[in-house]
Amino acid sequence: MKVERIVANIRTDRMEQARWFYQELLGLDLLMDHGWIATYGSDQEMNIQISFASQGGSDTPVPDLSIEVDDLDAAFERMKEAGVPIEYGPVIEPWSVKRFYVRDPFGKLINILAHR
Repeated sequence: MKVERIVANIRTDRMEQARWFYQELLGLDLLMDHGWIATYGSDQEMNIQISFASQGGSDTPVPDLSIEVDDLDAAFERMKEAGVPIEYGPVIEPWSVKRFYVRDPFGKLINILAHR
């Protein structure tokens, strides 16, 4: 058996805010929409990973999701311009990752990162 995909499911009745944050701000594509569930993602091949952590690194809280982007500075500017509060960073971590934390509209702590 081989795992082919891992999907994070976030419960909400505010589907429009999901679209705003994940599609408009982060640039994900709408892959599926049945009204009661909308899935955002990318048609690009992605690695399958699930992490377990006692802390988020650098003594930060463990994020609910980590999203790797190709241009962290652009992602940071989009979040700032949209008025999304930055909870941590941006910072270059000792393990060669540049990242920042924000909360999505549902209170989930999101680690937005780029490998250096």
